[in-house]
Amino acid sequence: MRVVMFYHSLCSDWNHGNAHFLRGVATELIARGHSVDVFEPADSWSLKNLLEDRGELPLEEFARAYPMLEVKQYESGIEDVTPMLDDADLVIVHEWNRHELVAKVGKARREGGRFRLLFHDTHHRCVTDPHAMAAYDLRDYDGVLAFGEVIRRLYLEHAWCARAWTWHEAADTRVFRPPVGMRRTDGDLVWIGNWGDDERVQELQEFLLDPVHALRLKALVHGVRYPEDARARLAAAGIEYGGWIPNYRVPEVFSRFTATAHVPRRPYVAALPGIPTIRVFEALACGIPLVSAPWDDAEQLFSPGSDFLVARDGAQMRKHLVDLMHDPEGAAAMAERGVETIRRRHTCAHRVDELIAICHELERGLSSKAAAA
Repeated sequence: MRVVMFYHSLCSDWNHGNAHFLRGVATELIARGHSVDVFEPADSWSLKNLLEDRGELPLEEFARAYPMLEVKQYESGIEDVTPMLDDADLVIVHEWNRHELVAKVGKARREGGRFRLLFHDTHHRCVTDPHAMAAYDLRDYDGVLAFGEVIRRLYLEHAWCARAWTWHEAADTRVFRPPVGMRRTDGDLVWIGNWGDDERVQELQEFLLDPVHALRLKALVHGVRYPEDARARLAAAGIEYGGWIPNYRVPEVFSRFTATAHVPRRPYVAALPGIPTIRVFEALACGIPLVSAPWDDAEQLFSPGSDFLVARDGAQMRKHLVDLMHDPEGAAAMAERGVETIRRRHTCAHRVDELIAICHELERGLSSKAAAA
């Protein structure tokens, strides 16, 4: 089948975690023989910031890292999207698109498009900015792919769409996998994450900065949008700041450190239980021992305490980190359980299976309507 995707950016993951999952899904679809076109605006915010930060080199490296994937850009003010949809069987439009683009694709479907049309939501705006989400015109969409059950329910409760499915993110195990022949000798703790919009400053202080400082760990942080105050906090804790790193190089970094941490943003802890975000899937897939700040695994995606450790507060975070440093065999056993959970349930191949099942469900529904008519 021909799959068309409208996303914010495929080639840039600068403060754009959705690119991680998208790359894995698109690669898996292509590997199965499907035709995949991913369209992104030429002036995407993420790409613009990446170019300002690092220049053209990351785009060249991306092309080498993902030879199967091709970026197709369009001007943001495009009037007619129908040529992009020719012969499409399935079209997926991500929620980090302009409202106008979402409406235009829906209009093309209403005016004769024979493709299945899905909206993909991978963010917390259903809770933090419901007015913006309500403004999306989804009347011509077959439904919504929501990356958590609570988001799926919100779409239905607000009547923003007629149907919705839970479609969690997952690890691209072609890229994220345990290292071969590499030892964890560069440091104690690495954290990959963006500072962002002050959504977790207190949490980062309690679960990352203070434990590193108290235990005098050798630690590294990679990410973007760290203001001067944030960098000063890292320096005061004795943490090296490594800046932006392309996501496909994260497994290499993980392989050189003893452990990593997960510090979820406040909206996910307070209002969106069951959504771990992509970083948990990727860390477990790489086989690095993980310690997480509290979050509710409401959908039972993992086995907290077995696949990874959960710290209820900063004191327990320090204890868990000390235990991992002094019990490498136990840490390795836990990491292996995490890898096995990913391989069994949470790869991009699993999500493509789910996506194809949703398409079959929609086709059966269409056939039933045709028969009834």
